[in-house]
Amino acid sequence: MPGPETFSVHRTGFTQLSRPDSPQRGSYKVNIIFVHGLRGHPQATWEDSRTVNSEERAGAPNRRRAFKPLFTRFRAKYTVLTRNEDDDSNNGSPSIEPSVFWPRDYLTEDIPEARVWTYGYNADVVRGMFQADNQNSVSQHGQDLATHFKRDIENEGFQGPTIFVAHSLGGIIVKDIEHLSVANEVGRLSCLAFQDSNKRIIKTLEVNSEVLDNIQDEFLQIVHDTGIKVHSFQEARGISGVKGLHEKVVSDFSSKVGLPEQLETVERIDANHMQMARCSDKTDQQYRVISKVLTQFIRTGLPHGDEAGAQSLTPAASMKTDRAVASGNIRALLSNRASRPYYIPLPRNRHFTGRDAVLDRLQERLFIRKECQKLAVVGLGGVGKTQVALKFAYWVKDNQPEYSVFWVPALSDGSFNQAYAEIARRLEIRIDKDDDLKGSLQRHLSSEAAGKWLLIVDNADDTELLFGSSEKPGGLHEYLPESENGITLFTTRSRKVAVSAAGCDVFDLQEMDEQEATSFLEKTLIQKQLLQDEATIRRLLQDLTYLPLAITQAVAYLNCNQTPIQNYLELLRGTEEDMVRLMSREFRDSTRYSGSQNAVASTWLVSFDQVRKSDSAAAELLSFMSCIEPKAIPRSLLPNSWSNEEMENAIGTLCGYAFLTRRGEGDMFDMHSLVHVATRAWIRRYGRLQEVAISALHHLADAIEIFEHVVAVHKKTLAEKDQFRLNSEHELARAYLNDGRIKDAIEIFEHIVAIRKKTLAEENHSRLNSEHELARAYLDDGRIKDAIEIFEHIVAVQEKTLEKEDQSRLTSEHELASAYLDNRRIKDAIEIFEHVVVIRQKTLEKEDQFRLKSEHELARAYLNDGRIKDAIEILEHVVAIEAKILDADDYSRVLSQKLLARAYDML
Repeated sequence: MPGPETFSVHRTGFTQLSRPDSPQRGSYKVNIIFVHGLRGHPQATWEDSRTVNSEERAGAPNRRRAFKPLFTRFRAKYTVLTRNEDDDSNNGSPSIEPSVFWPRDYLTEDIPEARVWTYGYNADVVRGMFQADNQNSVSQHGQDLATHFKRDIENEGFQGPTIFVAHSLGGIIVKDIEHLSVANEVGRLSCLAFQDSNKRIIKTLEVNSEVLDNIQDEFLQIVHDTGIKVHSFQEARGISGVKGLHEKVVSDFSSKVGLPEQLETVERIDANHMQMARCSDKTDQQYRVISKVLTQFIRTGLPHGDEAGAQSLTPAASMKTDRAVASGNIRALLSNRASRPYYIPLPRNRHFTGRDAVLDRLQERLFIRKECQKLAVVGLGGVGKTQVALKFAYWVKDNQPEYSVFWVPALSDGSFNQAYAEIARRLEIRIDKDDDLKGSLQRHLSSEAAGKWLLIVDNADDTELLFGSSEKPGGLHEYLPESENGITLFTTRSRKVAVSAAGCDVFDLQEMDEQEATSFLEKTLIQKQLLQDEATIRRLLQDLTYLPLAITQAVAYLNCNQTPIQNYLELLRGTEEDMVRLMSREFRDSTRYSGSQNAVASTWLVSFDQVRKSDSAAAELLSFMSCIEPKAIPRSLLPNSWSNEEMENAIGTLCGYAFLTRRGEGDMFDMHSLVHVATRAWIRRYGRLQEVAISALHHLADAIEIFEHVVAVHKKTLAEKDQFRLNSEHELARAYLNDGRIKDAIEIFEHIVAIRKKTLAEENHSRLNSEHELARAYLDDGRIKDAIEIFEHIVAVQEKTLEKEDQSRLTSEHELASAYLDNRRIKDAIEIFEHVVVIRQKTLEKEDQFRLKSEHELARAYLNDGRIKDAIEILEHVVAIEAKILDADDYSRVLSQKLLARAYDML
């Protein structure tokens, strides 16, 4: 092993790690070249210091320390470091033990037939990295690598094959292999930016997806032409202790090339993004796995002798595709790829961003685990179903060459027939005049002769069109092929269609997250200077609910009119008329169907009409809810003009279209805020807005009258202690409370509690529920001490009968703490709130309203106790979460923001 005191690694260019006096000199069989990643170093990236290693494995909580390996400029840290220096100036600092530079210290010994190199380049300056005309671009780095390769390696006379081991950004530089035209086999460790960069970390990267796509396409072509083999290692862990890096730095989708399994092996390493490239011992999993893969490549996968030398640097364009690259199976696969027909009528969406987890899941279910042959992607109109399917279709076309890919729009009979005719033409299926085109194609694709295929049935929203009806039996579903070799992917807005078409194999597509939405906006906005106002952008995306189509529409408006984002936001938050006009304004989008309606409001109007046609009760419910507040809608408030089954089905229809969401397992619902506005536009379109509004007002007034009538009847017909009578009185009291008639509500609740105290055990749920409602009414009436007395009793009973994690018990404890706080018993309130928050943080999601409410109240208690910094820490978390899940004018969100502002003022 070469001594570190005599060893020096060049910061740029090649450094040979195999000893010049090695007995293997002159008999090397292969080059192994290590290429580091962003902000990396040709030695430090692959070097494991035991001090650093112990910190990382311990998951040190210091965020700055954990962040340092990603952002420290390795040039300053390592080029001045020599291994023979004893620096005693760091008294009191941890001593740095000799580091293991495993490519030199281990690999050169264990694979002596390999000449091992490390390659360095300037990866510290990240701006311009993905701009084609920049001197610091990936392409420029690729050209530099080619130049150094020919001068430092090829000219030394060794013409053997080469294996690249690339980490992070190094993977893209190696992929930009058109400059090298290397025809040997390639391996890599992990890839931060094979598809795109993680903008949570590298916010300064101006990623040009077209540049990356071009690199990807050219690399895939070379792979398919030459049979280069790839072994991709994926990080199995996120980086702990660093804000924003609790997940993997690179998603599984981005950290592989996406080749057929004959050409690419994908494997996980049980380490995070940084540590997976470092080994401190030969027994480390990383080293054992990597060295075995390299050995296997050399001994079983690479050509030898003259063929290897000739293959090494032969221009890819001149290579014959029938060369014996790895096996006859690969040759057959590559030959098959060129002949497989496909039909995708929409072009690639170069602005597509994010959705890595979704694409990973589709790949996993359909091609890796092969869980099903039919899968339906369902979601709200405008959520991006077609674009996800389009990205997936091109991925299959590029990376699953044994599959044909066919795309069929199910917008109408006409669009379906047109697509089938084009597919039949490309398959060269001859159809006589008397033959049924759809039936003929269905039979062909169902046969063995068709081979493997992926069929995407897009916009399968119309139940009658797809499955027929009593008036029009049949439907397009009859013409969809069935084959062991086939996969069918549906996109639909209707959950009923999804379940009918794919059974339980349904994937719910949600809106983008904030990071994805921001990245999408950045890619598509022409006036990049507008991106500097991050706060306004954040508010805009929140108002657009991170809906891809709404963002696309907004960007089209901003690009065409050169409107400042703040002005657009003011229009969006202005009158309902302005908002509807914005949402209804059409724009051109080449990645959507010609002649289709692209505006958000327009696409939902189609869905509303489908609901009206298929489920009149659901349409009436939708109309009613457009006239009331869209959040926290109790089922008891809804019109009840139908049977229980019809009502349940109507609610299911609206939830199935994602117009309505149910809170947990209860009977409380929320309506999508943009859908709420669009529904009113839909009703106005049919001239029914005034009619629906008056009907809704009458229903709300009638609700109390109905409850009063029921109670009056029950008083005459049922005994005072009868539970049906008491339940109806309870509902009337709640209606009074919601209507602001607090005194009337208290009078009824006191009566109910008095009866149930006599007739029910103290732990009975109905009795406790009535006592709880009475206590809340007392709070609304300012009778805090009376409320505290009841809450203390309820909590004492529930402590005996319920587990500490039970949400009913936690709710009662929360209410008691709030009452204590209102009564200035601050210490008592804090003690209970801290207990409730700890339990809810363990048992509820961070977005859960009950958890957020308890955290908010604990912060309020801290403020009252003078613990301002503690309060701010909690409120910043609450405000951040509520900004993602609540509307800008939501009462709870506004309250949290005001409380945080007050806390800042108190500092």
